[in-house]
Amino acid sequence: MIRIRRSASAAALTLAAITATVLGFTGPAAAHVTVNPKEATQGGYGRFAIRVPNESDTASTVKIEVNLPENAPVGSVSTMPVPGWTVAVEKRKVDPPIEVHGSQLTEAVSKLTWTAAAGGGVKPGEFQEFPISLGPLPQVDKMVLKTLQTYSDGNVSRWIEEPTPGAEEPENPAPVLTLTAAAGSPSAAPAAGAPAAKDDDDDDDSGSTAVVLGVVGLLAGLGGLALGGLAFARTRREPTPKS
Repeated sequence: MIRIRRSASAAALTLAAITATVLGFTGPAAAHVTVNPKEATQGGYGRFAIRVPNESDTASTVKIEVNLPENAPVGSVSTMPVPGWTVAVEKRKVDPPIEVHGSQLTEAVSKLTWTAAAGGGVKPGEFQEFPISLGPLPQVDKMVLKTLQTYSDGNVSRWIEEPTPGAEEPENPAPVLTLTAAAGSPSAAPAAGAPAAKDDDDDDDSGSTAVVLGVVGLLAGLGGLALGGLAFARTRREPTPKS
């Protein structure tokens, strides 16, 4: 009987250990400012959101500054109202001009600055999205949107480091919008034998789901084992009815 009790206790401890491990695997990664969606088509228009998580335990995010790259000017940039925030738009001269629907534009938006109302902002444990519309998107392979995040205590997170393919992610990566050639253009055709492109988020989600489902099955099996052991121990303790 002592052996059965020890087996049940060991199973329960194993179940607790695996549960803690699963929670560790599925915990959130370090958060940083991103642009969503992360991919778009050159020459097209799109709605994007600058997603800003708050990484401080005590201060609120009260200002966001997004710089559009000088080497990739965009003719049309518009913002969507965000309750509790105001936005300021800065422009710069561009040469050569940008052609948009037959018109030649000599100015382009260079910076967008969102400022929270007094007492507002993105509080600890929260995130906020700042929607923007861009187009026509430039004929480049990516737009690096260097961003400054200012907190109510005066600290500033500088999301300005450009990721390098094949290298580890920098400590403060800038949001990057990847641009692909439009269908039918010469640069849009994949190289022979090249695998089809996949969405990184889908890969991450499917991989995480598979891990979670596998461990959940293991947890269910261990739970059944523990319950079975306890039931067997109880049966051994009950007296056998006399005939």
